[in-house]
Amino acid sequence: MSIDPDHFISHHVRHHTLRANGIRQHYLEAGDGPPVVLLHGFPETSFAWRFQMPELAKRFRVIAPDLRGYGETDKPAGGYDKRNMARDLRELLRELRIARIALVGHDRGARVATRFAKDYPDMLDRLVVMDNVPTRIVARDFSPEVANAYWFFIFNQVPDLPEALIAGREDLWLRHLFSDWCYDPLAISGAAFEHYVAAYRRPGALRGAMSDYRAIAEDVAQDKVDAHVKIACPTLALWGEDFHAVGKMFDMAAVWAEMAQDLRTVSIPQAGHLPQEEQPGRVNAELLSFLAGWAG
Repeated sequence: MSIDPDHFISHHVRHHTLRANGIRQHYLEAGDGPPVVLLHGFPETSFAWRFQMPELAKRFRVIAPDLRGYGETDKPAGGYDKRNMARDLRELLRELRIARIALVGHDRGARVATRFAKDYPDMLDRLVVMDNVPTRIVARDFSPEVANAYWFFIFNQVPDLPEALIAGREDLWLRHLFSDWCYDPLAISGAAFEHYVAAYRRPGALRGAMSDYRAIAEDVAQDKVDAHVKIACPTLALWGEDFHAVGKMFDMAAVWAEMAQDLRTVSIPQAGHLPQEEQPGRVNAELLSFLAGWAG
């Protein structure tokens, strides 16, 4: 299943930018109705939601920002701890005069979404976290096996070196990540792959993504403070059944039972780390079912 990037952009969504929390934020928007926010992961951009936005927009106002450091959003030198990235979202919503949302986060976006859920519970009706083991739990359960699977957590934190090694080879770097992380090694190919390559060849893009990881120590410290506080709103944890670093390595139902008190869990077969791109029909069905009660 493929969608040409230009077709997606021109036919289904609107581009917007506004200044919030001190940075210029870019976001995609489609549809009307109760607001649903989609936060992408690494190494992606808001384009990751190209299969979800047209379907969700039939019932909801869908907003998909590029996170700080990614895509067309600013890439400042600092501010990548998840508390501040959650504040990016809060300030974006304030500018849009949106008081309450349903929130969907994948990977890094799920980390931002989890912090948002704890810091701004009154703004959240329900939460979806996709293919994500919380940073605190990765750190707590670190082992040789976890280190092997999460090598990029370490590599991305090294100052300057990743940018120096990847620059000019963005296609090789992304091809390795997408092929290794997807059930179908070529799930991200053609125009979609080239879209991501172009995104990471923009000035500051590699540094922005690496800065997200360079905040890990601060993120873990923040998460330890309120580790005892469970997410209160209804939560759906969804993951790819076949990703070696998540569904194959962790008991995801148990992981998220530590995090949320009102929990539903779903494992997506024949999907790796990018279930929303690998199995969009199944993911869309799960999202629509879980979001059905959100009336704004």
